[in-house]
Amino acid sequence: MELGLALDRLPVTSLWLDVFEKIKALGFNAVSFYVHWGLVEYKKGDFNFDGIRSYTPFFEAARKAGIYLIARPGPYINAETSGGGFPGWGTRVQGAWRSENATYLEAMKEYVQKISEIIAPEQITEGGPVILLQPENEFSVGDQIPWPQSKYMEVLQDWFRDSGIVVPMISNDVWGGFANYLPESGEGQVDIYGYDGYPQGFDCANPYQWVDSKFPTDFYETHMNVAPKSPNSILEFQGGAFDPWGGPGYEACSVLLNHEFERVFYKNKMSFSTSIFNIYMTFGGTNWGGVAYPGVYTSYDYGSAIAETRLINREKYSELKLEANFLKVSPAYLTTVPQNLIPNTINGSFTTNSALAVTETKDVVGKKTVFWVVRHAAYNSLEKSSYKLTVSTSLGKLSIPQLGGSLTLDGRDSKVHVTDYEFGDKTILYSSGEIFTWKKFGSKHVLVLFGASGETHETAFAYKGGAPTIKVADKKSITKAQAKDGVLILNYVTTGQTVVEIGDDLLLFLVDRNTAYRFWVPDVPADKAFPGPAFSTKEAVIIKGTYLIRSVDIDGSTLKIRGDINATETIEIVAGDSVKKVQFNGDDLKVDKSSYGTLLGKLVYNKPNVALPALSKLKWKYADSLPEIGSNYDDSKWTSADKKDTTNPRALTTPQNLYSSEYGYHTGNLLWRGHFTATGKETSFNVTMIGGNAFGFSVWLGSDHLGSWYGYDSGSSGTKIFTFPTLKKGSKNIITILQDHQGLNGDWTAGSDEFKTPRGILYYEFKGSVDTIVSWKLTGNLGGETYIDRTRGPLNEGGLYAERQGWHYPGFDTGKWENRAPFEGIKTAGVGFFETEFDLNLPKDFDIPLSFKFANSTETPNFRAQIYVNGYQFGKYANNVGPQTEFPIPEGIINHQGKNTLGVSLWAMDKAGAKIGGLELVAAAFIQSGFGEVEASEQPRWKERKGAY
Repeated sequence: MELGLALDRLPVTSLWLDVFEKIKALGFNAVSFYVHWGLVEYKKGDFNFDGIRSYTPFFEAARKAGIYLIARPGPYINAETSGGGFPGWGTRVQGAWRSENATYLEAMKEYVQKISEIIAPEQITEGGPVILLQPENEFSVGDQIPWPQSKYMEVLQDWFRDSGIVVPMISNDVWGGFANYLPESGEGQVDIYGYDGYPQGFDCANPYQWVDSKFPTDFYETHMNVAPKSPNSILEFQGGAFDPWGGPGYEACSVLLNHEFERVFYKNKMSFSTSIFNIYMTFGGTNWGGVAYPGVYTSYDYGSAIAETRLINREKYSELKLEANFLKVSPAYLTTVPQNLIPNTINGSFTTNSALAVTETKDVVGKKTVFWVVRHAAYNSLEKSSYKLTVSTSLGKLSIPQLGGSLTLDGRDSKVHVTDYEFGDKTILYSSGEIFTWKKFGSKHVLVLFGASGETHETAFAYKGGAPTIKVADKKSITKAQAKDGVLILNYVTTGQTVVEIGDDLLLFLVDRNTAYRFWVPDVPADKAFPGPAFSTKEAVIIKGTYLIRSVDIDGSTLKIRGDINATETIEIVAGDSVKKVQFNGDDLKVDKSSYGTLLGKLVYNKPNVALPALSKLKWKYADSLPEIGSNYDDSKWTSADKKDTTNPRALTTPQNLYSSEYGYHTGNLLWRGHFTATGKETSFNVTMIGGNAFGFSVWLGSDHLGSWYGYDSGSSGTKIFTFPTLKKGSKNIITILQDHQGLNGDWTAGSDEFKTPRGILYYEFKGSVDTIVSWKLTGNLGGETYIDRTRGPLNEGGLYAERQGWHYPGFDTGKWENRAPFEGIKTAGVGFFETEFDLNLPKDFDIPLSFKFANSTETPNFRAQIYVNGYQFGKYANNVGPQTEFPIPEGIINHQGKNTLGVSLWAMDKAGAKIGGLELVAAAFIQSGFGEVEASEQPRWKERKGAY
């Protein structure tokens, strides 16, 4: 099992290990990662893999955590990123992209070679963590070009191979595309065919609604029809959902795709004998700067198991841990085949309740172990159902429970029962209690079983010789026990924790699900292993308790634990007899032995006394950031928008080419200045702008604000007529337009060239005068594709005057600026830039996720603001659109020990101006952490920008 990760959305290289360790702690063994082509080759031929774009620390972190990697370098990645990963300069390349079109192949060839040269030395064959590579993404639908584009896929893979890639190639087909694109034969085919699916969709506004038709029951059958030679591989399956501008927010998404969704949908995938299972996303991160495509806002939390703040307090994280750890210790699953899904049928004879559906998934190599996946036939049922389960075992058919009572299944739940399941030297004849994990320490076996609180379960063990002794510690939840004919049967209720000693070599933990959530199974690194110590283990330990266990090691008789705590509590450690002492985060931990031999130690949580600065009480400085509307402003250094034609698929509907990407501007705010000589007949100015979802624009005639198009959630373009004052014939005038650029569209459908959808002016006219001629200039980020800030990268800043001058950098001298806070705002339409500084001195041994939180303003609703932290743009706030009001800033961008520079741009869209209703710095949690120090990302200070205008 593997998990998806968005690398470019966490621009702090030292925190990548934190995320990897949290994924490893789940019991997963691999992470798939994207590479954003447009971020590393923003200008054709100019590659920048330095600093936060370097993959060296990423690979090192994966090695250290013991995580394998699945590379997904594109060239197209989608991922709700600007252009789907395509570079902005690609909009000027004629011909269909994601096709065998020669101009596209030429455009991408050097990128494929460059990224291959970076990945190749990190392949498992070279001692690295990379085990698979996916060329392209969801390349299965193309209705704009001849289909299939097999030559393109062949050329692409050949270039990867020629550049040193030897690991298997994989695909993630979207069901429906396979019909004309046979995955296991012919030109352009990959080594391992896989598919993806998002059955719950993205309707976070209805988080409790599970639509009847959304549950897939034929995936294995379809897999066998399409790719019978490949392992059943789901290379991308829903782990959350993106939220659009104006949406309900990501907490709603985390409910739509919650722990119940995981239980029902992921265990359904287990029933299909899924060998590779990749979840998108597990950690989404932040769309800082201009990373996002227009459909999403700054947050990319995705409702994932690991939140944008890197917190793991969602129940879905713990549910994932249960499922992944079970599969980790169940090798028989790898050779299973579902017995009643070819063809797709639901066999109701396995239970006494026709409301339930059961899949018999059997190990066809060992010919013994069976995984019985139970769910409601109506997958979205909210009913609680009782049942007995009839199963085939090595001792014949049995109806369980045998010793009385019934099994139960809650609504929106699913279970995996087992028969003839081997663990170590022992065999479970059957178990309705679900397996979390098992370990063998010398001759002693430890097994952890769980169920929902208060449920009746039954587990039977095969034994040889005389009946084993049974000793029950803790709560007396065993209702009946029977040892007969070589089978020991335990009938029990899962409530809290019950520990049962069976004979002298089996320690059985019977726990309810919430208690199971508190267990961790960290691996102990082997002394010598290929390709690195973290990839192989000599053993593992079981630890119950605390917020997170990051890693363990055994040094002689000492067990060394690294972990995080958020409350004072007792942890319980199950380890081999050689372990006599315990250290936690480098400190000795006093431990006592329980009556059944485990170690018990108390972890003490000391919440720090932290006072975060009140932003409203800081000294703020202010300067105007829209001098472009002034009568004396000089735009001679701006780019002349004077092209008369275009290679863009959308034909021009203006006398000049007014598409910003044609002139090298692909991100952030754009500014247009139209110079014209009045005929005296102009009565109004009619303009149609395009900027992507939720964009807006404002228009000035000279310094006179004509009005704004405020924008709305799904509005990607807007038209408005602005009334003119009477203009004197022959007078020289300038129209200034400020607009958002919300990122380039994705290109989900191959060959559609949707990413080339322009940004800028689609149409304009002067009402009353057809003779008015305009000479246009524009600007975006300083330098355009030749961007200035090589450290923070090409998508960090746009075309606001403050950005072009570098005011958002730490170290800029604001001594001559006016004393004014954003809470006072500005009194007229325009853009103000506000800056302050503050120091933090947070304890180094705590993980304290910080966010800047806006108070929604109704007094002056039509404004937009951007947040800059130490030069990094980490928030785009649209007060009239929403939904995001809280903007997390990772440590390393914000300095937890030291000085911070905070900049806020305020774009007032009404004549009355605007002010920010409130802005505060808040902490999401105080986690006492064994992670270690976070190394800050580079934060270059201000220096005068040559040629800034």
